[in-house]
Amino acid sequence: MSDIGGGNKVKIASGQALNTAGWAPDSFHLTFFDSGGSAGNKAYLVSADGSDLRQLPPVPGMIIASIVWGRNQKAVYASVPTGTDEATTDIWKWNLDGSNPEKFAHRCGVVSDAHAGGQYLLGAELFGEITGIYEVSISDKKCVPLLPGVSTFTVTFARDGKSFLYAVSARGEVTIYRQPWRDGKLTGPSQIALKVPFAFPLEYQGGNGYDFSKDLSTIVYARPAGQADLYLLSQK
Repeated sequence: MSDIGGGNKVKIASGQALNTAGWAPDSFHLTFFDSGGSAGNKAYLVSADGSDLRQLPPVPGMIIASIVWGRNQKAVYASVPTGTDEATTDIWKWNLDGSNPEKFAHRCGVVSDAHAGGQYLLGAELFGEITGIYEVSISDKKCVPLLPGVSTFTVTFARDGKSFLYAVSARGEVTIYRQPWRDGKLTGPSQIALKVPFAFPLEYQGGNGYDFSKDLSTIVYARPAGQADLYLLSQK
């Protein structure tokens, strides 16, 4: 962990192949997972200073794509690509009281945010048959398509709780849209919130290639070097 400029670094954990997940609402706890094992990922909770490290109950064969905290911090929701089609994703719920994991929703995108009111999750499928933006109603476990066909990696609720933000890459630039939303329903057309005059990858090495603050004052993104080496192998 570090500040936004890369300073004040603190080592939180080590492992074979670590992937960051999400911050808790208290901005002090976070989740990550180790994808280096052969029997699926191991998911962990930890404090920002490296204390209170805790492994979530494993599910055999599970490959985790994301983890989002519930707003009351009593549960987390994990997105797991299905075994039959990696372009579709199931959502599992872990209650932090130690109870068994529960399959929460089927074919509902990779979740990336939870509403401050605690009733909805947001997710997206970047590619495949069900590309689009989805929401999950936590009370009835229903998955609802909000913007079918929209190709984006992550979706986040805006600070006002009455809209959400998502990025789309096209023609050498990235546009971040604001979609009016309230109580589980769209309340108007998407609007351009910010246009970035250059392109960056939405996906990079299996994870998100970018992130932005909810007020759009800061964007961070991956910048691949664009270099490849070509070798000639001769057989004798």
